Amino acid sequence: MRIASIFAVGGLLLTAAACGEAPDNDNNAGSGAKKYTACMVTDVGGIDDKSFNASAWKGLEEAKAANSNIDTKFVASKAEADYEPNLTQFVNQKCDFILAVGGLMENATKKIAAANPNQQFGIVDSNPRVDNIYPMQFDTAQAAFQAGYLAAGMSKSGKVGTYGAVPIPPVTIFMDGFVDGVKYYNTTKGKNVQALGWNKETQKGSFTNDFAKQDEGKKVSDALVAQGADIVMPVAGGSGLGTTAAAKASGGKYNTIWVDVDGCESTPDCAAIITTVVKNIPEAVKEAVLKAAGGEKLQANPGFVGTLANSGVSIAPFHDFDSKVPAELKAELDKIKADIAAGTITVTSKAQPTK
Repeated sequence: MRIASIFAVGGLLLTAAACGEAPDNDNNAGSGAKKYTACMVTDVGGIDDKSFNASAWKGLEEAKAANSNIDTKFVASKAEADYEPNLTQFVNQKCDFILAVGGLMENATKKIAAANPNQQFGIVDSNPRVDNIYPMQFDTAQAAFQAGYLAAGMSKSGKVGTYGAVPIPPVTIFMDGFVDGVKYYNTTKGKNVQALGWNKETQKGSFTNDFAKQDEGKKVSDALVAQGADIVMPVAGGSGLGTTAAAKASGGKYNTIWVDVDGCESTPDCAAIITTVVKNIPEAVKEAVLKAAGGEKLQANPGFVGTLANSGVSIAPFHDFDSKVPAELKAELDKIKADIAAGTITVTSKAQPTK
């Protein structure tokens, strides 16, 4: 699932960046064969956010590696106002598959797709319910439930925390699952670990209002740590790096749980990351592009929904914390995974993907 680290992909990102800013319209000059072009528009977090944009690009690159007839390119959005122009430029370049990354891009993608009904689009973390947009969504509440249980079991202070970038479904779904996992730990163990930063009932909590500014992530997590949290899960893209870096610098005063892509492979802060709530975006994107390039019509309904049962979501290995997570707790997490997959434990969130 994570064959190479995002840092390894990083070399590709740097060489691709020039194409990203001004994509080349000539897919295969001089060869006579027309390539299948898969073109990606990033969210404002940028291509190397160590999170969902980087994951989606990794999926495109893996599709390209698996099928030599596929060409890939991207353009990075600097602001939300860039979404429509960036999508439109790829329509004008006659890209075969245009991928939008992130729930914030739903409205722009829906508008451009409606204006170009014969163009195949894909989108990560949203379902606009438009025939020519293939949705790839992830029930991350399931894996975040495991992460919440783990955090509660590992906390020494009896307080853990989470925060988001903005209150949109692809963010709050993690937070819902996390606090429910803490609650489940308390119920089964007779404990009273507190989950700070998010109230599932009121859907109110702590946010950076930004996916990129690391100082904002650090500011929010500093507040949670000041309240006693010794494990924090940022759901904030690149701004969460402010938290992981500060946790690493704290020398173990507090630790973190990362999201989207294994933080030990994508960030320099593995020493402070217990695990990651993984969203298997690379595999979902890769499969969608390979199918489309092979002539298969992508079905917008139902699209793809990643779960624990189909390995679309998971928790990553514990890496540096492997010897610190008790064997009993590891076994309980495995049992929780099996019970969620079997439907014995039901994880709910208002933000869960709907078909």
